[in-house]
Amino acid sequence: MNTLKSGKVRYIVFQDIKEPKIWYGAALEFNIVVHGDNPTMTTLELFDAMQGYVETLKKVKGLRDFYPLNQEADPEYEIMWNNISGVQKVKKNVKSPFIVNNYGFSNI
Repeated sequence: MNTLKSGKVRYIVFQDIKEPKIWYGAALEFNIVVHGDNPTMTTLELFDAMQGYVETLKKVKGLRDFYPLNQEADPEYEIMWNNISGVQKVKKNVKSPFIVNNYGFSNI
């Protein structure tokens, strides 16, 4: 469970092949999504948004519910995470509509 002092957030930076000029970054447990022109800037913007999100929550007086830090991820991103992280096996003959640039965990 994520708290204001510790935890991990899964993130994915990807491109939809139907929209080749736009990159997306998603922080799964925070339900934050950003977009940009290239994967490097999108990753930086995503990390900046995650940091700002946690800093804002730290300023909220009396926050005892950690729900904002432990949200249920959008099903589309959860499926994408499971596919790229090897949690779920993908059929080899099915081409993904997404190009993943990077993914991983970010510490709180």
